[in-house]
Amino acid sequence: MPAQRRIIVIWLPRLQSELALRRLGLDAPFAMIERQRGAERLVCLNAQAEGLGLSRGMGLADARAICPDLLTRPADPHRTAQTLESLRRWALRYCPWAACDGADGLALDITGAAHLMGGEAALRDDLLARLARMGFTARAGLADTRGAAWAMAHVAGGGIIAPGSTRAALGPLPLAALRLDAKMLAALERLGLRRVRDLAQMPRAPLARRFGATLLQRLDQAMGDLPEPVAPPPAPPVMAVRLSLPDPIGLLGDLQAALTRLLERLCQHLHRAEMGARRLVLDLSRVDGQAVRLEIRLARPMRDAGDIAPLFDRALDGVDAGFGIDAMRLCAPDTSPLPLQQVTTGGAQAQDDLADLISRLGNRLGFDHVQRLLPADSHIPEKAFTVAAAAYSDPAPDWPPARTQRPLVMFPPEPIAGSGRALPRRFKWRGQTWQVVAASGPERLTPEWWLDDPNWRSGMRDYWRVQTDRGARLWLFHTPQRDGWCVQGEFA
Repeated sequence: MPAQRRIIVIWLPRLQSELALRRLGLDAPFAMIERQRGAERLVCLNAQAEGLGLSRGMGLADARAICPDLLTRPADPHRTAQTLESLRRWALRYCPWAACDGADGLALDITGAAHLMGGEAALRDDLLARLARMGFTARAGLADTRGAAWAMAHVAGGGIIAPGSTRAALGPLPLAALRLDAKMLAALERLGLRRVRDLAQMPRAPLARRFGATLLQRLDQAMGDLPEPVAPPPAPPVMAVRLSLPDPIGLLGDLQAALTRLLERLCQHLHRAEMGARRLVLDLSRVDGQAVRLEIRLARPMRDAGDIAPLFDRALDGVDAGFGIDAMRLCAPDTSPLPLQQVTTGGAQAQDDLADLISRLGNRLGFDHVQRLLPADSHIPEKAFTVAAAAYSDPAPDWPPARTQRPLVMFPPEPIAGSGRALPRRFKWRGQTWQVVAASGPERLTPEWWLDDPNWRSGMRDYWRVQTDRGARLWLFHTPQRDGWCVQGEFA
């Protein structure tokens, strides 16, 4: 007869705030904030903030009114998810099955494993003690089902439900123990249903018609009538190949030939998985026990061995093979989906050629130094674009049409010597005298009041396009609040 399934759920109610405080080292009321429903709201607090009456979901303005000294940081869901995944792998020391439970919890299937730690209570206490030493506040619930263990951890404050006692233990708990949303809980309370036992005694058909299948599903999962296994996330496929050499090699041509064989095998694996490599790592094992690691990054997902191999040439040329290399391992730790596509005569080839150029330059200069311009929503000329790393951004499909003509070359404003409020007909700039032949304008630009830009603190500007006797077309502006003119650009 199979053993009675036992599940433990760990709740980390202050995971985000404790992660941030480990780096900041603060000892004050602290909260993580996130923009929700059009306002900044508290999503995770430390114990000091909760002790002052603050709670999750409270608006930041209300929280500041209660606690003016509240320190805040923006929420970082990505870092929190990474930490939770690390804790999930760490929890495998207690059992073979562990999964993340929401954004701040873990679920462990300890069936048949508790006796290795001296019993269920000893296992739970050891787990909580280790988390406490890591600096995490945690609550644990242990029961026959995942839903009941969740209820004990989140609602009952922690505890162990003896095998076969799930229904009796869950009955007195509020309906929030069934993992229902706030809207459904409010509707059930209006019907007078406040405890799990009240819901369990109701006819099921009317409940299903009024509240849908979710309500009964959560009830059945908690009671054990519907299975809810602890399923860890599927492990990603390991994209790596290895080559053991019968005799050590060290010549550049031999290294390139061996690399080509590795690339062909790796690209076959990538093709079957419909994936493309974004980063490749080549490990070379020397006969003297030393190791050499080469790494390249790609601006687009790739799985063509012929296109990838030349990117390693520069790195292989500088390899110190010592007394020879007898083993090589090539892996693709970073991959992206690359499904099969219809071959067309459009601009796909041009985009791939550009991405290959970015890959070559990026591996030589650093990918952060290969940049592209992207449009930005601003009428201020020098703010009408942003600079982004070309490898980590997509080109703009279409730049918005220019409101008016803009100069080809722009530079910081350079004052004109001897000019007043009126448009000068003759002025000195960069050590030369310029005569204005024709002018068009003004175009008035006002600084964005919601941004504090030191270059625009002087206020609005009136811009003119002027044609000079030397053939240059310059972009001049005058600030009405001050005397004097400046040159900021030159047209083609």
